[in-house]
Amino acid sequence: MQTLNAQQFYKSEEANVIRTGLNEMMKSPSFNTRSTYSPKSTEDITFVDKHMTYLSTHPKVNPNEYMSNLRLMTRIN
Repeated sequence: MQTLNAQQFYKSEEANVIRTGLNEMMKSPSFNTRSTYSPKSTEDITFVDKHMTYLSTHPKVNPNEYMSNLRLMTRIN
């Protein structure tokens, strides 16, 4: 069950832009975007779902700064 803030986030244009950016990162061999284990799910959680969920549950996080930091942390040298 999603909170009202999370629902509003997922419907926003900002969420569409972030999802597009995350999908582009997944397609690029320059970033480590492997799926990760989640004890709450029977399947691994995808890179996009993991970060979209985080941003939807932390509305005070600046999405542009988050994406910038994420690119730095996941870049493969």
